[in-house]
Amino acid sequence: MEPDPRHTGDPAESGADASGGAPREAGGATHTLGLLYPPAGPAGNYTGQQLAFIGGVAEAAAKYGYDLLLSPSGTESDPSFRRMVGERRVDGVIVMEIRQEDDRVDHLAKASFPFVAIGRNRGTEEASWVDLDFAGLAAGCVQHLADLGHRNIAFVNRSEQLFESGYGFAHLGLEGYTEAMAKLGITARAYLCGDDVASGEAVLERILQDDPETTSLVTMNEAALVGVYRGLTRHGRAVPRDFSVVGVAASPWAEQVTPQLTAAEIPAGEMSRTGVDLMIERLRSPGSRPRHVLLKPLISLRASTGPCSTATGGDLDLDFDL
Repeated sequence: MEPDPRHTGDPAESGADASGGAPREAGGATHTLGLLYPPAGPAGNYTGQQLAFIGGVAEAAAKYGYDLLLSPSGTESDPSFRRMVGERRVDGVIVMEIRQEDDRVDHLAKASFPFVAIGRNRGTEEASWVDLDFAGLAAGCVQHLADLGHRNIAFVNRSEQLFESGYGFAHLGLEGYTEAMAKLGITARAYLCGDDVASGEAVLERILQDDPETTSLVTMNEAALVGVYRGLTRHGRAVPRDFSVVGVAASPWAEQVTPQLTAAEIPAGEMSRTGVDLMIERLRSPGSRPRHVLLKPLISLRASTGPCSTATGGDLDLDFDL
Protein backbone atom coordinates (compact mmCIF):
# COMPACT_ATOMS: atom_id res chain seq x y z
CA MET A 1 0.00 0.00 0.00
CA GLU A 2 1.48 3.35 -1.02
CA PRO A 3 1.44 6.35 1.35
CA ASP A 4 -1.29 8.91 0.77
CA PRO A 5 0.46 12.02 -0.62
CA ARG A 6 -2.05 14.19 1.24
CA HIS A 7 -0.40 13.24 4.52
CA THR A 8 2.47 15.57 5.24
CA GLY A 9 2.47 15.24 9.02
CA ASP A 10 1.16 18.80 9.39
CA PRO A 11 -2.28 18.74 11.10
CA ALA A 12 -3.29 21.95 9.41
CA GLU A 13 -2.50 20.59 5.95
CA SER A 14 -4.24 17.27 6.53
CA GLY A 15 -7.44 18.72 7.92
CA ALA A 16 -6.91 17.60 11.49
CA ASP A 17 -8.54 19.14 14.50
CA ALA A 18 -5.40 20.30 16.31
CA SER A 19 -7.26 20.38 19.63
CA GLY A 20 -7.67 16.60 19.56
CA GLY A 21 -11.25 16.41 18.27
CA ALA A 22 -12.83 13.84 15.97
CA PRO A 23 -10.56 11.78 13.72
CA ARG A 24 -9.82 13.13 10.29
CA GLU A 25 -10.65 11.34 7.06
CA ALA A 26 -7.12 9.88 7.20
CA GLY A 27 -7.78 8.68 10.72
CA GLY A 28 -6.83 10.71 13.77
CA ALA A 29 -5.83 14.00 15.33
CA THR A 30 -2.32 13.33 16.56
CA HIS A 31 -0.72 11.81 13.46
CA THR A 32 1.06 9.47 15.84
CA LEU A 33 0.82 5.69 16.14
CA GLY A 34 1.37 3.84 19.38
CA LEU A 35 3.43 0.65 19.67
CA LEU A 36 2.78 -1.54 22.70
CA TYR A 37 5.87 -3.73 22.93
CA PRO A 38 7.12 -5.13 26.27
CA PRO A 39 10.83 -6.02 26.36
CA ALA A 40 11.53 -9.76 26.24
CA GLY A 41 15.24 -9.76 27.06
CA PRO A 42 16.51 -11.59 30.19
CA ALA A 43 17.45 -8.30 31.84
CA GLY A 44 14.22 -6.53 30.93
CA ASN A 45 15.80 -5.09 27.81
CA TYR A 46 14.76 -5.23 24.18
CA THR A 47 16.33 -8.07 22.23
CA GLY A 48 18.01 -7.56 18.87
CA GLN A 49 14.99 -9.03 17.12
CA GLN A 50 12.67 -6.65 18.99
CA LEU A 51 14.79 -3.65 18.05
CA ALA A 52 14.49 -4.72 14.41
CA PHE A 53 10.71 -4.70 14.74
CA ILE A 54 10.70 -1.27 16.43
CA GLY A 55 12.85 0.15 13.66
CA GLY A 56 10.68 -1.45 11.01
CA VAL A 57 7.45 -0.05 12.47
CA ALA A 58 8.95 3.43 12.87
CA GLU A 59 10.22 3.43 9.28
CA ALA A 60 6.89 2.22 7.87
CA ALA A 61 4.93 4.76 9.92
CA ALA A 62 7.17 7.59 8.74
CA LYS A 63 6.35 6.79 5.12
CA TYR A 64 2.73 7.63 5.92
CA GLY A 65 3.77 10.81 7.74
CA TYR A 66 3.15 9.34 11.19
CA ASP A 67 5.34 9.54 14.28
CA LEU A 68 5.71 6.55 16.60
CA LEU A 69 5.20 6.48 20.37
CA LEU A 70 6.70 3.38 22.02
CA SER A 71 5.32 1.92 25.24
CA PRO A 72 6.84 -1.10 27.05
CA SER A 73 3.42 -1.97 28.46
CA GLY A 74 2.78 -5.65 29.02
CA THR A 75 -0.59 -5.15 30.74
CA GLU A 76 -3.42 -2.65 30.56
CA SER A 77 -2.64 -1.51 34.11
CA ASP A 78 0.79 -0.16 33.14
CA PRO A 79 0.90 3.65 33.52
CA SER A 80 2.29 4.14 30.00
CA PHE A 81 -0.63 2.16 28.54
CA ARG A 82 -3.09 4.27 30.51
CA ARG A 83 -1.49 7.50 29.32
CA MET A 84 -1.26 6.42 25.69
CA VAL A 85 -4.82 5.11 25.42
CA GLY A 86 -6.69 6.93 28.18
CA GLU A 87 -5.39 10.33 27.11
CA ARG A 88 -5.65 9.41 23.41
CA ARG A 89 -2.09 10.45 22.72
CA VAL A 90 -2.12 8.37 19.54
CA ASP A 91 -4.56 7.77 16.69
CA GLY A 92 -4.20 4.00 16.80
CA VAL A 93 -2.18 1.29 18.50
CA ILE A 94 -0.12 -1.63 17.23
CA VAL A 95 0.07 -4.37 19.86
CA MET A 96 2.99 -6.82 19.96
CA GLU A 97 4.09 -9.78 22.08
CA ILE A 98 0.50 -10.99 22.16
CA ARG A 99 -0.27 -13.44 24.96
CA GLN A 100 -2.97 -16.10 24.94
CA GLU A 101 -4.91 -14.01 27.43
CA ASP A 102 -3.99 -10.38 26.91
CA ASP A 103 -5.81 -7.66 28.85
CA ARG A 104 -4.33 -4.95 26.61
CA VAL A 105 -6.25 -6.39 23.66
CA ASP A 106 -9.41 -6.77 25.76
CA HIS A 107 -9.19 -3.17 26.96
CA LEU A 108 -8.67 -1.76 23.46
CA ALA A 109 -11.56 -3.79 22.06
CA LYS A 110 -13.96 -2.72 24.82
CA ALA A 111 -12.93 0.91 24.43
CA SER A 112 -13.35 0.70 20.63
CA PHE A 113 -9.86 2.14 20.35
CA PRO A 114 -8.34 1.57 16.88
CA PHE A 115 -5.72 -1.17 17.04
CA VAL A 116 -4.09 -3.94 15.07
CA ALA A 117 -1.90 -6.77 16.29
CA ILE A 118 1.40 -8.27 15.25
CA GLY A 119 0.56 -11.68 16.66
CA ARG A 120 -2.85 -13.07 17.51
CA ASN A 121 -5.13 -14.67 20.07
CA ARG A 122 -8.87 -15.15 20.43
CA GLY A 123 -9.30 -11.49 21.32
CA THR A 124 -7.77 -10.25 18.08
CA GLU A 125 -10.18 -12.03 15.74
CA GLU A 126 -12.34 -8.90 15.42
CA ALA A 127 -9.28 -6.79 14.64
CA SER A 128 -6.73 -6.90 11.86
CA TRP A 129 -3.52 -8.79 12.54
CA VAL A 130 -0.36 -10.11 10.90
CA ASP A 131 1.46 -13.12 12.30
CA LEU A 132 3.96 -15.82 11.50
CA ASP A 133 2.73 -19.41 11.23
CA PHE A 134 4.84 -20.58 14.16
CA ALA A 135 3.00 -23.90 14.46
CA GLY A 136 3.43 -24.64 10.77
CA LEU A 137 7.08 -23.61 10.81
CA ALA A 138 7.91 -25.83 13.79
CA ALA A 139 6.12 -28.74 12.11
CA GLY A 140 8.05 -28.09 8.90
CA CYS A 141 11.34 -28.16 10.81
CA VAL A 142 10.43 -31.54 12.31
CA GLN A 143 9.50 -32.90 8.88
CA HIS A 144 12.78 -31.66 7.42
CA LEU A 145 14.73 -33.57 10.08
CA ALA A 146 12.57 -36.66 9.64
CA ASP A 147 13.23 -36.58 5.90
CA LEU A 148 16.92 -36.72 6.77
CA GLY A 149 16.38 -39.87 8.82
CA HIS A 150 16.31 -38.30 12.29
CA ARG A 151 13.99 -39.86 14.86
CA ASN A 152 15.36 -38.49 18.14
CA ILE A 153 14.37 -34.85 17.76
CA ALA A 154 14.26 -32.42 20.71
CA PHE A 155 12.57 -29.01 20.81
CA VAL A 156 14.15 -25.92 22.40
CA ASN A 157 11.55 -23.28 23.19
CA ARG A 158 11.76 -19.83 24.79
CA SER A 159 12.17 -19.13 28.51
CA GLU A 160 9.93 -20.44 31.25
CA GLN A 161 8.97 -16.86 32.12
CA LEU A 162 7.75 -16.10 28.59
CA PHE A 163 6.01 -19.45 28.21
CA GLU A 164 4.21 -19.24 31.56
CA SER A 165 3.09 -15.68 30.81
CA GLY A 166 1.26 -17.04 27.78
CA TYR A 167 3.32 -15.67 24.88
CA GLY A 168 1.51 -16.95 21.82
CA PHE A 169 4.47 -17.83 19.60
CA ALA A 170 6.00 -20.07 22.29
CA HIS A 171 2.77 -22.04 22.65
CA LEU A 172 2.11 -22.22 18.91
CA GLY A 173 5.63 -23.47 18.25
CA LEU A 174 5.27 -26.20 20.86
CA GLU A 175 1.90 -27.16 19.39
CA GLY A 176 3.33 -27.52 15.89
CA TYR A 177 6.32 -29.55 17.09
CA THR A 178 4.22 -31.86 19.25
CA GLU A 179 1.64 -32.53 16.54
CA ALA A 180 4.32 -33.21 13.92
CA MET A 181 6.11 -35.65 16.22
CA ALA A 182 2.83 -37.43 16.97
CA LYS A 183 2.07 -37.84 13.26
CA LEU A 184 5.48 -39.44 12.80
CA GLY A 185 4.98 -41.70 15.81
CA ILE A 186 8.02 -40.22 17.55
CA THR A 187 8.28 -39.33 21.24
CA ALA A 188 8.28 -35.56 21.74
CA ARG A 189 10.75 -33.99 24.19
CA ALA A 190 10.39 -30.24 24.61
CA TYR A 191 12.53 -27.93 26.73
CA LEU A 192 12.17 -24.37 27.95
CA CYS A 193 15.36 -22.34 27.70
CA GLY A 194 16.45 -18.90 28.80
CA ASP A 195 17.31 -16.35 26.13
CA ASP A 196 21.08 -16.37 26.58
CA VAL A 197 24.20 -18.34 25.72
CA ALA A 198 24.60 -20.02 29.13
CA SER A 199 21.02 -21.29 29.00
CA GLY A 200 21.68 -22.71 25.55
CA GLU A 201 24.62 -24.72 26.87
CA ALA A 202 22.56 -25.88 29.85
CA VAL A 203 19.58 -27.01 27.77
CA LEU A 204 21.83 -29.03 25.45
CA GLU A 205 23.27 -30.73 28.54
CA ARG A 206 19.76 -31.66 29.71
CA ILE A 207 18.79 -32.94 26.28
CA LEU A 208 21.73 -35.32 26.07
CA GLN A 209 21.32 -36.43 29.67
CA ASP A 210 17.68 -37.30 29.04
CA ASP A 211 18.43 -39.11 25.78
CA PRO A 212 22.06 -39.56 24.68
CA GLU A 213 20.74 -40.90 21.36
CA THR A 214 19.35 -37.48 20.40
CA THR A 215 20.65 -36.57 16.95
CA SER A 216 18.84 -33.31 16.22
CA LEU A 217 16.79 -30.47 17.58
CA VAL A 218 14.35 -27.77 16.51
CA THR A 219 14.81 -24.39 18.17
CA MET A 220 12.75 -21.21 18.42
CA ASN A 221 15.30 -19.57 20.70
CA GLU A 222 17.71 -17.45 18.69
CA ALA A 223 19.52 -15.98 21.66
CA ALA A 224 20.45 -19.41 23.03
CA LEU A 225 21.73 -20.73 19.69
CA VAL A 226 25.42 -19.99 20.30
CA GLY A 227 25.18 -21.81 23.62
CA VAL A 228 23.59 -24.84 21.98
CA TYR A 229 26.47 -25.01 19.51
CA ARG A 230 29.01 -24.66 22.32
CA GLY A 231 27.36 -27.49 24.22
CA LEU A 232 27.50 -29.74 21.18
CA THR A 233 31.20 -28.97 20.72
CA ARG A 234 31.89 -29.77 24.37
CA HIS A 235 30.22 -33.16 23.89
CA GLY A 236 32.19 -33.86 20.74
CA ARG A 237 29.15 -33.61 18.46
CA ALA A 238 29.98 -32.02 15.11
CA VAL A 239 27.24 -30.15 13.24
CA PRO A 240 25.84 -31.52 10.97
CA ARG A 241 27.91 -34.74 10.86
CA ASP A 242 26.77 -35.96 14.30
CA PHE A 243 23.93 -33.60 15.15
CA SER A 244 21.53 -31.46 13.09
CA VAL A 245 20.01 -28.17 14.21
CA VAL A 246 17.13 -26.35 12.52
CA GLY A 247 14.95 -23.53 13.74
CA VAL A 248 12.89 -20.40 13.35
CA ALA A 249 15.29 -17.46 13.41
CA ALA A 250 16.08 -14.13 11.81
CA SER A 251 18.93 -14.31 9.32
CA PRO A 252 21.44 -12.33 11.46
CA TRP A 253 21.19 -15.02 14.16
CA ALA A 254 21.13 -17.90 11.68
CA GLU A 255 24.21 -16.62 9.86
CA GLN A 256 26.37 -15.76 12.86
CA VAL A 257 26.93 -19.38 13.92
CA THR A 258 29.22 -21.89 12.20
CA PRO A 259 27.93 -23.83 10.39
CA GLN A 260 25.12 -21.44 9.51
CA LEU A 261 21.67 -22.45 10.71
CA THR A 262 19.07 -24.00 8.44
CA ALA A 263 16.06 -21.93 9.45
CA ALA A 264 12.73 -20.38 8.62
CA GLU A 265 13.26 -16.63 8.49
CA ILE A 266 11.42 -14.26 10.83
CA PRO A 267 10.58 -11.47 8.36
CA ALA A 268 10.64 -8.55 10.81
CA GLY A 269 10.59 -5.94 8.07
CA GLU A 270 7.63 -7.44 6.23
CA MET A 271 5.65 -7.97 9.42
CA SER A 272 6.35 -4.40 10.56
CA ARG A 273 5.28 -2.90 7.23
CA THR A 274 2.16 -5.04 7.10
CA GLY A 275 1.20 -4.09 10.65
CA VAL A 276 1.45 -0.39 9.81
CA ASP A 277 -0.44 -0.88 6.52
CA LEU A 278 -3.27 -2.59 8.42
CA MET A 279 -3.28 0.22 10.98
CA ILE A 280 -3.61 2.90 8.32
CA GLU A 281 -6.40 0.91 6.65
CA ARG A 282 -8.19 0.76 10.00
CA LEU A 283 -7.88 4.51 10.52
CA ARG A 284 -9.00 5.44 7.02
CA SER A 285 -11.84 2.89 6.81
CA PRO A 286 -12.96 2.15 10.37
CA GLY A 287 -16.02 0.26 9.17
CA SER A 288 -14.15 -2.14 6.90
CA ARG A 289 -13.82 -5.84 7.72
CA PRO A 290 -10.61 -6.78 9.55
CA ARG A 291 -7.85 -8.47 7.56
CA HIS A 292 -5.77 -11.37 8.84
CA VAL A 293 -2.34 -11.97 7.29
CA LEU A 294 -0.56 -15.24 8.17
CA LEU A 295 2.98 -15.42 6.78
CA LYS A 296 4.49 -18.80 5.95
CA PRO A 297 8.13 -18.36 4.96
CA LEU A 298 10.09 -21.25 3.49
CA ILE A 299 12.93 -22.88 5.34
CA SER A 300 16.29 -21.64 4.04
CA LEU A 301 18.63 -24.60 3.70
CA ARG A 302 22.07 -23.73 5.06
CA ALA A 303 24.71 -26.00 6.57
CA SER A 304 23.45 -27.11 9.99
CA THR A 305 21.36 -30.11 8.92
CA GLY A 306 22.39 -33.37 7.30
CA PRO A 307 21.47 -37.06 7.12
CA CYS A 308 21.27 -38.85 10.44
CA SER A 309 24.50 -40.81 10.84
CA THR A 310 22.70 -43.61 12.69
CA ALA A 311 19.75 -43.88 10.30
CA THR A 312 19.32 -46.84 7.99
CA GLY A 313 17.62 -44.66 5.39
CA GLY A 314 15.71 -41.47 4.88
CA ASP A 315 15.41 -39.32 1.84
CA LEU A 316 16.06 -35.61 1.84
CA ASP A 317 13.06 -33.78 0.46
CA LEU A 318 14.09 -30.28 -0.49
CA ASP A 319 10.73 -29.33 -1.99
CA PHE A 320 8.48 -28.62 0.92
CA ASP A 321 6.28 -25.59 1.37
CA LEU A 322 5.02 -24.58 4.77
